[in-house]
Amino acid sequence: MSALALGLRDSWTLAGRNLRRGYAVPAQFVPALAFPVVFTLLYGYVFGSGMTVPGGGDYIAFLMPGLFVQMTAFGLVGTMSEVAGDAAKGITDRFRSLPIAAAAVVGGRSVSDMANAVLGLAVMVAMGLLMGWSWTRGAADAAAAIGLLLLLRFALLWIGIYLGLLARDPEAVSGLFLLTFPVTMVTSAFVAPELMPGWLGTIAEWNPLSATIGATRELFGNPGAATGGGWPAQHAQLLAVLWPLVLVAVFLPLAARRYRAMSR
Repeated sequence: MSALALGLRDSWTLAGRNLRRGYAVPAQFVPALAFPVVFTLLYGYVFGSGMTVPGGGDYIAFLMPGLFVQMTAFGLVGTMSEVAGDAAKGITDRFRSLPIAAAAVVGGRSVSDMANAVLGLAVMVAMGLLMGWSWTRGAADAAAAIGLLLLLRFALLWIGIYLGLLARDPEAVSGLFLLTFPVTMVTSAFVAPELMPGWLGTIAEWNPLSATIGATRELFGNPGAATGGGWPAQHAQLLAVLWPLVLVAVFLPLAARRYRAMSR
C-alpha cells in the first residue's frame, strides 16, 4: 500500500476507536446531544418572547442559524477535552510508538469529530423543524448552508486539536471553555449588531462566526440575513468560506507541529 493509503487506513481505524469510545457510555454522549436541545428551547421560547427581528419576521427563524453556528463552535470544546484526555493518560504517546502513519492520530480525531458534528447538527435541525423553523429556499441552497456549517466545524476542530495538545490536561480545558462564551455570544446570532453599542457591534460584525450565521440565513431564506449593514454582512457568504480556510491554514500546521514536538 502507498503511504497515503496507509495513512487513510490508520486514520479510519483510530476514528472508529474514537467513535466507539465516545458512544460506549450513554452518560457521556446523551448530555452532549441534549445540551443543544435545551439551549434551543431556552433561547427560542424564554428569551425569544421579548425579541424583535430587524426588518420583521419570526424570531425562531432568525434564531436557528445562529444556534446552529453556536453549537458548532461549542464542539471544539469536546475536541479539546478528548485530545487533552488522551495526552494526559499517555494514550497519545502509545499511539506514537505504534507502526502507524504519523498523521493518523490527528487525522482519526478529525474524522470522528466531523461524524459527531453531523449527528449533532442533525439533532439541531430536527429540533428546529419541531419548533416551526424551516428553510424557504431550494434544497441546493439548504445543502450549501449545511456545507458551510460543516466547513466551520472542520476549521474549529483544528483549533481544538491544537489547544488540546497544548494543554495536555483535561482540567485546563474547563478554563478554555469559558473563553468560548464571549466568542459565541458577541455575534449576530441572537440580536442584530446594530442594536449593540458601536464598538461591540463592530466586533460582532467581524466575528468569523457572524459570517457563517449571515451566510446560512441567506441560504436558508431566514430573516435578518444582512444584520449589521456593513461590508461583512453584505459579503457573508464570501467570508463564510474565507474565514474557515484561514483558520485551517493557521491551526492545522500548528497542530501538526505540536504533535511532532510531543516526543521532544
